[in-house]
Amino acid sequence: MGSHPQPSRAALEPFATLDPAALAGLPASSPLTVRSAALSAQYLYLGTGGGKLLLFTLDTPSPTFLRILPIGPTRPVSAILPLPSVARVLILADGLLLLADPLLSRPVRRLGSLRNVAAVAARAPEASDHTSCSLAVSVGKKLLLVDLTLHEADELEVQTRDISLVEGVKALAWAGDAVFVGTASGYSLFTTTSQAQGAEIFTLPESSRLPRVKPLSGGEEVMLLVDNVGVVVDRSGHPVGSSFVFNSAPECIAEVFPYIVVAGDSKVDVYRRRNGAHLQTIPHAKAGPGVLIVASDDTRTGGELVVIATAYKVFCYHKVLAVEQIKALLRRKSYGEAISLLQEFEADGEISKDMISFVHAQLGFLMFFDLRFEDAVNHFLLSETMQPAEIFPFIMRDPNHWSDLVPRKRYWGLHAPPKPLEEVIDDGLVTLQQALFLKKAGVDTVVDEDFLSNPPSRADLLELAIRNIIRYLCSCREKSLSSPEMEGVDTLLMYLYRALHLVDDMEKLASCQNSCIVEELESLLDDSGHLRTLAFLYGSKGMCSKALGIWRILARNYSTGLWKDRASLSETDSPESSVDKMSGEEIAAIEASKILQASSDQDLVLEHLGWVSDIDPELGTAILTSEMRGKQLSPGN
Repeated sequence: MGSHPQPSRAALEPFATLDPAALAGLPASSPLTVRSAALSAQYLYLGTGGGKLLLFTLDTPSPTFLRILPIGPTRPVSAILPLPSVARVLILADGLLLLADPLLSRPVRRLGSLRNVAAVAARAPEASDHTSCSLAVSVGKKLLLVDLTLHEADELEVQTRDISLVEGVKALAWAGDAVFVGTASGYSLFTTTSQAQGAEIFTLPESSRLPRVKPLSGGEEVMLLVDNVGVVVDRSGHPVGSSFVFNSAPECIAEVFPYIVVAGDSKVDVYRRRNGAHLQTIPHAKAGPGVLIVASDDTRTGGELVVIATAYKVFCYHKVLAVEQIKALLRRKSYGEAISLLQEFEADGEISKDMISFVHAQLGFLMFFDLRFEDAVNHFLLSETMQPAEIFPFIMRDPNHWSDLVPRKRYWGLHAPPKPLEEVIDDGLVTLQQALFLKKAGVDTVVDEDFLSNPPSRADLLELAIRNIIRYLCSCREKSLSSPEMEGVDTLLMYLYRALHLVDDMEKLASCQNSCIVEELESLLDDSGHLRTLAFLYGSKGMCSKALGIWRILARNYSTGLWKDRASLSETDSPESSVDKMSGEEIAAIEASKILQASSDQDLVLEHLGWVSDIDPELGTAILTSEMRGKQLSPGN
């Protein structure tokens, strides 16, 4: 996983800065230096070089100091491990293991008689570990397992046994039943279920920095550091995916899903956990001794907070919500980045299904107003919550038959309210012209470079917009919509077909089962001369008399030079055959006969039988003998 620089975005943002000494009420003559930090739920623990443990709560708008607990002036606190399952906090200070209660309300107690402890790690609690936890402890040449069990009356039972002999331990971490051990020579793995020899994972070059190990994913995986490279392994020590390559050698690592937070070289870098992409750099000048410390509540349930500690200051950060990160990218029209980020959050389960649909709709509207109609509709189609009526105002000016159906959604307020297509395009072209002027003046703009280099014409844009809205409405026809919505979709679809003179599509829609409102289309189709479409529409709505009236007029007025569309020929017909040359008169008779063969209205049949029979006697016979009608005609007529 490479760390090649990506466009920086705020994955973490600050919400508070602490001056621990001032908050604790310590005099300026007694400064304290932060040596360690730990988060557990809403509590922040800080360990100092002067042997003090401080407790703050971070669950209020401004962090609150709760308590200070002296440990010993000559005992710098090098590690703090909250152990919520046994209601304790473990402290490593000057080689001793000490236990405190979570609120630091009582003096610390020694954990056994262990001295010269080099490293300690706590096993991530399983769901069933309500009153117990396990520690791995390195003392001298021994690797020990310490089991803690909480009993009634807050009594703590301690059991200790040897795991193995290992010398020079610098770092420990748990993953399942395995303890990962880092020494100056390399990394190895020991199982706590047996006293077998450790399995070597890999050795370190002589020039390498001290080893560091960091449990990830609540103890499912472990990161092993080799200088600025982080190798992620599973519980068996096998590499998982690619390695992380950090910008500098880490001094401290924390995880706040879905990020890895790395401190080193007077700055903190934030990386994507899944692919190692570098997201953010937070500069922090170190003041005084020690290193930058990062800490998070990286238990199985994860957390939202990260603290960055220097010797005298603590900076509190929380995760920027996924939607806020996406919104920031959309606000500056970084659509590609926003889409990639949406996909990452979706893969990590960091964003709900409804919000994914919301973002796709928002992307669609932004792109629509940027005249990127095909991309816009692609995102409309990916939104499961967007309603077809939301695009009706692009097609028909308010007020109209469907105005009340249009939801008044504003999304994130990043685009103008929908308006007729012509206005969208005219405004977009004005913006394009302004961007071209600014570009010539050397000013950067957010307008698409393809548009700037090859500006489209208004006519081309209008056709492209209509074709893509047609694509969206056709897709909507496959959904389960209310009757008013379906009426709007089909009626406006007919409007758009007519706007582009898509006669075949008009007739196909009119002749199939549809929800078109006839009253909205009669004048439009009649005035524009699309009588065949109107006849098909009347027929599909059961308005047989009107449909037959149009077919009769067409049969009278059609010249024999009006040929049937080749697309309607049967597969066995040759385009060159005489069947291809069917007159409009014959077509009208055939369509009329289809209606008459199904009609039980005897007066209507007799009214139109004559002209149909005059064109094709066989059609007349078929009308009279048809068994398609529900009620047969009286034989006497």
